[in-house]
Amino acid sequence: MRVLQLFYGFECRIFQQVNRHFDKKLLNLFFRILTHLGGARFTIGTTVLLIMFSQRETKLIALASALALAASHIPVHFVKLLFPRKRPYLIIEKTKFPENPLQDHSFPSGHTTAIFSVIIPYVLFIPYLSFILIPLGLCVGISRIYLGLHYPSDVIAGGILGSLTGSLCFCLLWL
Repeated sequence: MRVLQLFYGFECRIFQQVNRHFDKKLLNLFFRILTHLGGARFTIGTTVLLIMFSQRETKLIALASALALAASHIPVHFVKLLFPRKRPYLIIEKTKFPENPLQDHSFPSGHTTAIFSVIIPYVLFIPYLSFILIPLGLCVGISRIYLGLHYPSDVIAGGILGSLTGSLCFCLLWL
């Protein structure tokens, strides 16, 4: 139990180091825009457009991406039920967060899961895109911490879950 308390304390310190910059206008604008790249509108809209307008192999990768996006939300839903962790803005004093924050459980991060499930099939198919897509996914994850909505472990778990789902769906449709 002591190890969990030490980890939680460490995680809270990381959270506070990221969240303390909330009042910086440019960072705030950057992360408030970027966080939506992991949201349902963007991830679903982008995958649908890529399926509709892509050709051959790219269409297959877009299908893998869409399948991964859909499949990744099933475990997210059940993990949130199994581990009903309150969001950090509800627990950690002096947390800065936007108006009308999310009210559901924080573990794992759905936005981070979504963005990684969508980008991983493209990274596996076109590896040089990883130089753009992986930092993009990481920034979406950091935005969730910055906005006071997730702990670092929520984001890490979401990144792992999305990456595993994206990899599995890529293998199912491509190999």
